[in-house]
Amino acid sequence: MKIVGLVMVLFCTFGGLLIAMGFDIPKFIKLMGLIGKAVPGEFVIIFGCAVCAFIVANSPTTIKTTLSYFKAITKPEAHSKDDYIELLSMLYTLFKLARTKGWLALEQHIENPEESSLFGQFPNFQHNHHALVFLCDYLRIISLGNENPYEIEALMDEEIETISHHEQHPSHAMQTMADGIPALGIVAAVLGVIKTMSSINEPPEILGKMIGGALVGTFLGVWLGYTFISPIAGAMRGRADSEIMYFKAIKVGVIAFLNGAAPQVSVEFSRKFLPHDVQPKFLELEEHLNALPSPAA
Repeated sequence: MKIVGLVMVLFCTFGGLLIAMGFDIPKFIKLMGLIGKAVPGEFVIIFGCAVCAFIVANSPTTIKTTLSYFKAITKPEAHSKDDYIELLSMLYTLFKLARTKGWLALEQHIENPEESSLFGQFPNFQHNHHALVFLCDYLRIISLGNENPYEIEALMDEEIETISHHEQHPSHAMQTMADGIPALGIVAAVLGVIKTMSSINEPPEILGKMIGGALVGTFLGVWLGYTFISPIAGAMRGRADSEIMYFKAIKVGVIAFLNGAAPQVSVEFSRKFLPHDVQPKFLELEEHLNALPSPAA
């Protein structure tokens, strides 16, 4: 849908221009030719300077992460309902093993989670490196004897806040870039005016085209900033929020279990915490939990 929205921006912009010109096709083609001739140079000034400023302002890690976040255009949600069903099933299996055989029974799984037969039943979670490490680190702390839910919850909140800052940084960087692009459009327009003033002796017809070409910079800067870059930043922010939700779901389940809830009740706490668009129904989750094999130490 987001790609459709970006395509519709093009349609509405130039379709609206055509309507405003009274469907005068020859005049419209002539105007588009003028715009097309000015766009390459104006685009290099505006977008080139914006990208250079982006590189200066951000670390290599942020630049790399931002590039990876462009997938938000085609996949706005980081995790689907099926991913959450798998997550809740995995938590249920862990909690059931800990309840029946004690926290030490988890040691072999949390020390080498990539090779764990338990985590191997849930491949999507096992391949999510950051979430896997997040969970195993806290299970390790708990197995060492710290089962105080308040202390674990406080530490989890601090780490999730750090993760949130990291995941949200690409969208902040893109939004800053979007905010600056309209001003760079003015820079491009001013350069076009300077170029025009150097040819002040030219006939009005030529000067008109040169002034029109200069104003393309203002149009391009505002248009790119508000209809492309800023919406992409918003899509990145939405995907980051859905990524953070995954960690919060883990936290809610672990804290509920530490507070004495049964394994199935603990995962129900996590299920109810989820947004409705990815939240499995109670009976849907129960069916998956009942089909799980008994956890082996």
